[in-house]
Amino acid sequence: MKRLLVFLMLFGLIAAFSTTAGAVDLKFSGEYYAAGMYMDKTDLRKDHGPSTAFYYQRLRVRTDFIVAPGLTLITRFDAMERAWGAARTATGTGLAADSTGTIAENENIAFDWAYIEYKSPIGIFSAGYMNDGSTGTIFGNSYSPKGRIKYSNSYGSVKLNLAYTKEREASFTATNAAIVADNDNDKYGIEGVYSWKDGNAGVNVNYYRQAANRSLGTNPYARRYFLVSPYAIAKFGPVALQGEFNYAFGRDDYEFVYNKLTHDNKDVQSISGWVDVTADFKKIYVGGSIAYVSGDDPETNRIEGGIINGGRDWNPCLIMFNYYDRAKWIGPLNGWNGTTDNGTMTNAWFFQVRGGFRPIDKLDIMASVSYARADKTLKPANSYTWEGRDYGWEVDLVGSYKITNNLSYMLGAGCLFTGDWYSGTTATGQDIQNNLMVINKLTLTF
Repeated sequence: MKRLLVFLMLFGLIAAFSTTAGAVDLKFSGEYYAAGMYMDKTDLRKDHGPSTAFYYQRLRVRTDFIVAPGLTLITRFDAMERAWGAARTATGTGLAADSTGTIAENENIAFDWAYIEYKSPIGIFSAGYMNDGSTGTIFGNSYSPKGRIKYSNSYGSVKLNLAYTKEREASFTATNAAIVADNDNDKYGIEGVYSWKDGNAGVNVNYYRQAANRSLGTNPYARRYFLVSPYAIAKFGPVALQGEFNYAFGRDDYEFVYNKLTHDNKDVQSISGWVDVTADFKKIYVGGSIAYVSGDDPETNRIEGGIINGGRDWNPCLIMFNYYDRAKWIGPLNGWNGTTDNGTMTNAWFFQVRGGFRPIDKLDIMASVSYARADKTLKPANSYTWEGRDYGWEVDLVGSYKITNNLSYMLGAGCLFTGDWYSGTTATGQDIQNNLMVINKLTLTF
């Protein structure tokens, strides 16, 4: 059935893309940034981890090859994504989290996008490598390029989006001598969006079939689940409101299980959500956020954590739950007994209040106070338990100045008052330490 569906979609795309190509027009856009960062400690354990200070950069260029009216070949590459003067990363085959290239390739040049977009009379068709991993709001988003086939069309104020995504291919090829069949990861999605003058609301439904673990030796299993994500973004006068709820449900089906006591089929029941509000009065603005990602309770046979998270693209703080400026360039901040902040929010409640001041049009100064607490903790039966659930408090101060319409400069400082979640057990010698980060970034868009 899956192969038949793929063949039908490809046949439709071939018919839709059947058009005569003429002269090609080019359209370029992109971004370059150079940044400097200082962090007081690279570890949350007391007397662990040195401080660090370095500069880094990235160039991103998108090129649209306009072959004919409505027919475009779209590409995008990242280049020179590296710390200044640092040793090159060792070559390998593992891809970067947000790229189709390895870390080493991105330090030179790596193409992430290459896809066709055709605006036909019956809708917009796209096929190739393009971004995947988004919902209506930025919360929960983890953009990364994937091979996809997409279709979208508008019916008045309603827009329909359909997508098939190949997340992992494990079939036998010339470069992959596979011995197990049908252990790919695939995703099928449908989204409906209703838009009005000052906002939009929609529901995104994805079905995941993840069969990569069917090749495990004694306990192979396939994970099948739905992810339902309703969301809304609206503006009421000076108040901007957005929210999203994510509910994942399904099951891990074990095959040929030798130990049914420890490897019975497990239900997937994971949720996350986010509400954000900002009141903007031109010179000043105030706002706040509440976010939640369910943690896993080890006393149940359900999978409540580890399926969905706050996403790599949602970076509410400078230190805590910040992937792109902190975890990507410095790495995880480790605590005791395996606790860590790898840049994405998991197993947590998160609260933030913030306020900003624009003394002139080009200058924006924002301060925020954030607090996070674990949703679930390990129980004593797991041989140890954490002293508390607090991830910590963070205070951030960020200023940005728009030098020109295309060039901006940002300077920020954040202090994390590390919570006792990272202190691990009650054993002596497992103390934690606070952390300080300073960052400045020059960004050019074109």
